[in-house]
Amino acid sequence: MIVVGITYGVIAASLLAHAPPLWFLVALLTTLAVCVNLGIFFLNLGVFVDVVSEREPGQRAVALTFDDGPHPVHTRRVLDALDAAGAKATFFVIGAKASEHPDVVAEIVRRGHEVGLHSHVHDHLLFMRHESKIVRDLVRTQDAIERAAGVRPKLFRPPVGFTSPRTRVAVKELGLVVVGWSARAFDGAGRPSAEQVVARIEPELRDGAIVLLHDSAERGDTPPTSIDALAELLQLLRQRGLNSVTVSALMGGAEERAVVAQVAR
Repeated sequence: MIVVGITYGVIAASLLAHAPPLWFLVALLTTLAVCVNLGIFFLNLGVFVDVVSEREPGQRAVALTFDDGPHPVHTRRVLDALDAAGAKATFFVIGAKASEHPDVVAEIVRRGHEVGLHSHVHDHLLFMRHESKIVRDLVRTQDAIERAAGVRPKLFRPPVGFTSPRTRVAVKELGLVVVGWSARAFDGAGRPSAEQVVARIEPELRDGAIVLLHDSAERGDTPPTSIDALAELLQLLRQRGLNSVTVSALMGGAEERAVVAQVAR
């Protein structure tokens, strides 16, 4: 947002002072267009919203995160693998799926993991909607999770990682924390093998990392290949002396207490 604001300011000042050369205006407008597009498509740059994408090393921990669930079969496979390793994770769930499978959402929380928001129907264009519509979408997702598991999450991972100034308004109104990633497997695109998933994650699997995986396909019942890679990833963590914790635990302290509001069921 700062870069975009400065660019707007320079353009306005130039126009008020005198008519600048055409090449100068073209360069400024091109810079602005690049900044806007980078902000939309590259969440971790934090152009439009503040983003938690990793933490400073020191905790000897990483946060494994899973998007696009819950799924009644695949999510439970992930939960079983995590439990067997004594690992915790954060699941960014789709509201409509949470309403369809409330028992799975409740099981995620009951087994000591964390849930966050991933929009109601994984709308790829959510960042373009009116601010009020984005707010309604996220509140609807919070409501679905609260009904299922008695928690009202404050963590939000935007669909496809796309954001905009409108996203910023909605996030601020709801007091949400936007979560990005420092390592991802691209396991939702092109059906990579489990070996490819591990190869993509392994170089970034270090203290403070936030890892993006999937426990469900965005649509349909095809299991993401990250599920087959999970056992090896958990073994790599053990070999490196790293624990798998929730995003909130990785954030730590007062931030952790503020992220998820527990409510009476």
